[in-house]
Amino acid sequence: MHIPDLSQDKNHQEMIAELMTNGQEHLFANWDAPGTNDEAKAAFLNSLARINGSYPGGLTGYISNARKLLAEAKIGANPFEGFVPHQPDKVDLTQFNAAYDRYEALGKNHFDKTAVVLVAGGLGERLGYSGIKLDIPVEVTEATSYLAHYAACLKAMEARMKQPKSVPFIIMTSDDTNAKTVAALEANNWFGLKKEQVHILKQELVPAIADNDGRLALQEKYKLILKPHGHGDIHMLLHTSGLAAKLQKQGIEHFVFIQDTNGQVFNALPAALGVSVEKGFDFNSIAVNRIPGEAVGGLAKLVKGKTELTLNVEYNQLDPLLRATVSPQGDVPNEQGFSMFPGNINVLVIRLASYVKILERTRGIIAEFVNPKYADGTKTTFKSPTRLETMMQDLPKLFGPDEKVGVTIFDRKWSFSANKNNIKDAAAKHAAGGTPESGTTAESDFYLAGRMRLAAAGVKVETAKEELILGIPFTPGPRVLLRPSFAMTLAEVREKIKGGTISGDATLVLDGKDITLENVEITAGSALVIKACDGAKVTVKNLKVKNDGFELVKLSADEQTSSATPEYLRIRGYRIVSRAAKVCEFNQPGTFGL
Repeated sequence: MHIPDLSQDKNHQEMIAELMTNGQEHLFANWDAPGTNDEAKAAFLNSLARINGSYPGGLTGYISNARKLLAEAKIGANPFEGFVPHQPDKVDLTQFNAAYDRYEALGKNHFDKTAVVLVAGGLGERLGYSGIKLDIPVEVTEATSYLAHYAACLKAMEARMKQPKSVPFIIMTSDDTNAKTVAALEANNWFGLKKEQVHILKQELVPAIADNDGRLALQEKYKLILKPHGHGDIHMLLHTSGLAAKLQKQGIEHFVFIQDTNGQVFNALPAALGVSVEKGFDFNSIAVNRIPGEAVGGLAKLVKGKTELTLNVEYNQLDPLLRATVSPQGDVPNEQGFSMFPGNINVLVIRLASYVKILERTRGIIAEFVNPKYADGTKTTFKSPTRLETMMQDLPKLFGPDEKVGVTIFDRKWSFSANKNNIKDAAAKHAAGGTPESGTTAESDFYLAGRMRLAAAGVKVETAKEELILGIPFTPGPRVLLRPSFAMTLAEVREKIKGGTISGDATLVLDGKDITLENVEITAGSALVIKACDGAKVTVKNLKVKNDGFELVKLSADEQTSSATPEYLRIRGYRIVSRAAKVCEFNQPGTFGL
């Protein structure tokens, strides 16, 4: 084969030769003569070289993997052939009881040995938001962004350590989100975190595949089609950066992996961490109960001979697998109406001792998959180029018999409320009986978690009637924001709040570690906001709060479409306006009463 001399760079020449001998001649066909489009040629070769260097095994490894996986997809190979599904080893923490308190206490004592890994490679375009999803407010009473909320949770973890130290915060970004994520951190003084505790790891895109022969797809001459490789890249990045091994040497014992727009995740983190510590789980999936057939992956223990793998099985694979093995009726409900296989929400607690060993053995390469959309039944051409993908929850595929995998099940809205659909799609999902997973429902559930904390502490909570906003369900109140500075566990809420009532669309915001409430009544529509700095001790006793509080105001049709209305409001359809809320701020140390 004649290999044209397309570059003066020796490394480029070697790469071109490898690609040409691996069926990629089309990438270099009909190139312009020297002197024409030289900048575009150089950019193209540099793009190939960057991918070649970042992907384990280089581009030829990627192409080889693609051909293998595409061949399996074409014949409809069953990835679970020979495996029999069983219920996973699980701990049920859907109820707030003594066991829940015990696991929370265990996890709280382990905060100083924990790092948090945030997967944040996506923009908010699907939501109708032009920025990064981390910048979207999780609630609009005080407009707290997801990133600010996560940082506040880390600071609260630090404040509860016997010897406070920084919690490492690892953020995986992409080409789309890296610059904006760094800009958000810098513009907000790192949200009170130390710059050195935040580690940014940027994932690279991978080439799209044009056909079953593994030919890389071109957008135009000198330009590849590049697509995300999936959040499984985080494992490779934690290995190649050396960060996982470094943090282990510094005494970190567990990584907690979280997603970019799940404001509920830290509600479950202390107890899930406690379960991992007590049970010795090397890999602990935080999960929720799921309805049989629901479009959520199910966690199952798959057994074939002496091989056991506890994995996420996509819902469209789980039912046929069950029918072919242990359940002719498929994914059937239990007495409570739930599947025997908990729903995966992609929140993971991983023990670092085993994780680092696995990363060293595998270079962090997680099992890939491909999901081509074929043009017809012959499966010879694609509707559009596909790509290889990898998911972080597939890590147990690399585990051996010595690693222990378990599942911890939490109340769904307590632990999980994603924000990923725009208003139109969310309303359609609700109308079809599904979960909207929008800015509106995520905010509604954020307040619900606060009400759940109050109820667990014995406060009488009278919830307002759910209503529809642009076709999406929203519960107007009480809107309860117990900031992580105030409480990270249910035990802390019980210690600080005794008795009292809150009703209707009332609002309660508590921000500060030394605030106590006793027999406080907040009437419908009223609001109490207390913010206390470190060293300020605030006691509120026998107080009845009655004022005009905060009002939820639905956007008019003009406001909903106006560029003058902030996007974070337009993706909800309302704003929350302070009318005459009782706001008490204590910015100096001392003892205060209300």
